[in-house]
Amino acid sequence: MYIEKYWGNYIGGTDDSLTLLDYLIDKKKTEITLSEIFADTGLHRQNWDFCISYGLGYIDSEGEEHDFYYAIDLITDLAALLLECVVNGSVSLGELLDDENENTVRITFTQEEKMLMDQALTHFIKEPLSYDLHEMVPDEDMQEMAQDCENLRKELCE
Repeated sequence: MYIEKYWGNYIGGTDDSLTLLDYLIDKKKTEITLSEIFADTGLHRQNWDFCISYGLGYIDSEGEEHDFYYAIDLITDLAALLLECVVNGSVSLGELLDDENENTVRITFTQEEKMLMDQALTHFIKEPLSYDLHEMVPDEDMQEMAQDCENLRKELCE
């Protein structure tokens, strides 16, 4: 997978990452739009401001509720998944989860959404300590995550 260099530490290595992958598997779709993901998870209520997280989660196909803790985790994970889709056409969810699951999904997005993702990632890169995730992550790790996001942003958006 192309995004292996990003996935598994700050990006793709959180409880929110696992919940996002579970959400995508539960959708049972081969293609999904970024706007649908935003609507289903509550990210649309953030109005592209991901410093403080509130009311994030989804209800699965069995009616169970699942929460996301940090909006910026979702944004960085989604950016990596989008990059994989740009490079390879889709992302293997089973490969990300290291299991036999053969689910693959293609996440699509508009040029406007790409521009907004660029702006969201740029804000995080410039001010990582202003995000609520910082309450759980030391300064140095937030700075390292911001550097990973800068590299990811360049590949996805430039």
